[in-house]
Amino acid sequence: MKTYLFKTNINCGNCLRSVTPFLNENEHIKSWQVDLDSDDRILSVEGDDKLTAHDVTVSVDEAGFDAREIERA
Repeated sequence: MKTYLFKTNINCGNCLRSVTPFLNENEHIKSWQVDLDSDDRILSVEGDDKLTAHDVTVSVDEAGFDAREIERA
């Protein structure tokens, strides 16, 4: 299982409702959540070995939001 982290502009419950169908339709995403309490609105995504960070950014972009992958140290 892979885990990716993204800084997003998803900042409220309505935003979550908007992005949900786009992330849920990706069969390689197993779970995801957005930390609305964080100033960076961190989206964490867990997926299978076929999931790429690009897949996630495309899904978020299609929903009308931005997601920039956070590089891990």
